Amino acid sequence: MWLSALFPFPAEPLPAIEGKGVYLRVPQMKDFVAWRTLRDISRGFLTPWEPLWPADDLTRGAFRRRLRRYARDMVTDEAYPLFIFRRVDDELVGGLTLSNVRRGVCQAASLGYWMGAPYAGQGYMRAAVTALLPVAHDVLHLRRVEAACMPNNQASIRLLESCGFTREGYSREYLCINGTWEDHILFARLKSDPIARLMSREETLATRLSRVPPAAQ
Repeated sequence: MWLSALFPFPAEPLPAIEGKGVYLRVPQMKDFVAWRTLRDISRGFLTPWEPLWPADDLTRGAFRRRLRRYARDMVTDEAYPLFIFRRVDDELVGGLTLSNVRRGVCQAASLGYWMGAPYAGQGYMRAAVTALLPVAHDVLHLRRVEAACMPNNQASIRLLESCGFTREGYSREYLCINGTWEDHILFARLKSDPIARLMSREETLATRLSRVPPAAQ
C-alpha cells in the first residue's frame, strides 16, 4: 500500500518529529518503565478524561500488546501513536495519537492526546500538536484532523483553538469516558486553514497556569 512505499518496513512508519522543545516518535518497548511510571503518578489527573483503564493496563505484558496493536494500526494506515519527549533531557512527558484514519473521499483522522501531570501547563502539548499538524497534512495527506473534548475541559478547548482548530459542533453522549457517556464539543482543522494564530500574551499566561487535561482518544 502507499504507506509502505513511503516508509519501507521494518523501519518505523513515521520518523521522529521535531517541535519547539519537544520531539515525537513511535513508542518502543524501551519506553515501558518511563511510560508506566508517568501514567501511574498521573492516574488521578488522567482518569476523569479517559476511557476506563483495564485492570492490567500498566503491566509489561499489556504494554507489549499495546505496541503490537500500534504496529498493526500503522502498517494498515489506521492510526499513528506517538510519544512526546522533552528535548533537553529525553524525558517522556505525554503522548498523542492520530486514530480512526479514513481514506477515500474523506482523508481525515481523529486527534487524541494525554499529558503527564508533572508536565501539564508548560506548553509541551501545544508544541507537540503544532509539530504534528504539518506531518498529518503533508506526509499522511490528511485534509482534515478532528478532535473532541468535554465541555468542561476548558484547558483543552484553549489548546485546540490556539493550534488553529475550529469549533464545529456538539455531540451528545459522544464517548464513554471513565465509565460515563459524555457530551463532547467537536473541533477540526483543515489543511487549507490558515496557520494557527499566535496566542496573545494573556492567553499564553493562562495556558501556562492551567493544567491541560487530555482530549478523548
